Amino acid sequence: MSNSRHRGRGARRSAIRGIHGSDDARAAEGGRRAAGAHRGAFGEFGGDSSGLIDRAFRERIVLVGMVRPDGDAAATDASLDELSLLVDTAGADAVERVCQRRAAPDSATFVGAGKAREIRAVAEEVDCDTVVFDDELSPAQQFNLERILGRTALDRTAVILDIFAQNARTPEGKAQVELAQLRYLLPRLRGAGSRLSQQAGGIGTRGPGETQLEVDRRRLERRIHKLEGDLRRIAGHRRTQSKARSRTRNRSAAIVGYTNAGKSSLLNRLTAAGAAVEDRLFATVDPTTRRLELPGGETVYLTDTVGFVRKLPHHLVEAFKTTLDVVRDADLLVHVVDGAGPDPDGAMAAVRRVLTAIEADCIAELVVFNKRDLGPGAERLAQRVEGSVAVSAQTGEGIAELLGVIGDRLRQTAREVELVVPWDRGDVLAGVHREGQVIESEVTEEGMRIRARLDPGSVGALRPYLVNATRALDDSGAHAGSHDQRRSQ
Repeated sequence: MSNSRHRGRGARRSAIRGIHGSDDARAAEGGRRAAGAHRGAFGEFGGDSSGLIDRAFRERIVLVGMVRPDGDAAATDASLDELSLLVDTAGADAVERVCQRRAAPDSATFVGAGKAREIRAVAEEVDCDTVVFDDELSPAQQFNLERILGRTALDRTAVILDIFAQNARTPEGKAQVELAQLRYLLPRLRGAGSRLSQQAGGIGTRGPGETQLEVDRRRLERRIHKLEGDLRRIAGHRRTQSKARSRTRNRSAAIVGYTNAGKSSLLNRLTAAGAAVEDRLFATVDPTTRRLELPGGETVYLTDTVGFVRKLPHHLVEAFKTTLDVVRDADLLVHVVDGAGPDPDGAMAAVRRVLTAIEADCIAELVVFNKRDLGPGAERLAQRVEGSVAVSAQTGEGIAELLGVIGDRLRQTAREVELVVPWDRGDVLAGVHREGQVIESEVTEEGMRIRARLDPGSVGALRPYLVNATRALDDSGAHAGSHDQRRSQ
């Protein structure tokens, strides 16, 4: 296949998703077209699609991975298998893969000039349109690779951003994805160099002026600042809601886990939420919150969050911080793991790395091994991990046990206080039994002396009956404000 075919396709590719029709869109489009870079939904039919993978043209992709001296070839193959699934979700077909053993990435071409020419030969042999690298490429590496390969070079980050652009539905989700895309694109505009300049070199063109590259860069930076401001306002609203919720008697739990582990299916099973469920990566981008009644009578707000993945792009984590605040504000993390997956331990480790990055690793965690109906793997894993539960969100197996464990874990996170309830306040006594866990009770002349675990909202409402009320309320306030402290850090 001639290189002109690839250049022609690159020239028809549309601007980054989410900013079509604006001056910023035209700036971004000019930058990417001039750079020969690839965008949104893999191919000329993807630009303004709704994100459903139903296209008349599916690009052919060559995948490239690197095995380091201290690395494992099997781990690299597993990562490329996942990248192949990501490419498929984005609407393309992985037709070949290339692996290289190398001590360290080459600063100019990532794989080295010789290996890049070898990849070009493979790409021409299989008639591919794009080469996707499993690791993040710098703007200079991407530019040099495209020049050698004669076709578009992408990295894993670009693929994930494309999938998120397809699946974002709410205004907040779309703004977060667009912000991540623009942050990814901005340094790559600089790499385009003089090809974006509209100035010529003849008489009458010298002197003060502004290149098209500078105009495009400034427009993108303006758009980034606007999106950051919008998301800061959303984060402020979320903080206000979080503070109000911490003063109530309702607790919150966040469902976290690796992408396609069955988080949305579990939310639907527990709450009849009706969330969209698909057997593919990153089907859920926008969080969904539903009210859940536990067997003990307690109410908990359960939120389904975006799935995590290995090598999750830094741009995406930064842009989704307002959404991930839902995780940081939770009283309990329900960590869903695919019990029938090929590498549950690796998936759990990847999720916990992201939780550490967003400062949510200190929150109580309940591990739930899903897909119990697909084999014995989930039950074997649950026996190995203390305190975990094996369930099937599809059939409902183990759900009753899960609800009981969620209630127990939430009660364990409550504050332990001591109260004296007068004999004529039977309603208060009943409320303590209903809203908390009574550990010990004793009959006294003043009334019933009770030691119980209660959530911060209940502690505040029972202030007149607390023993050593100042200390108990200080402890409760510190507990309620811990989420705000984590966020401010």
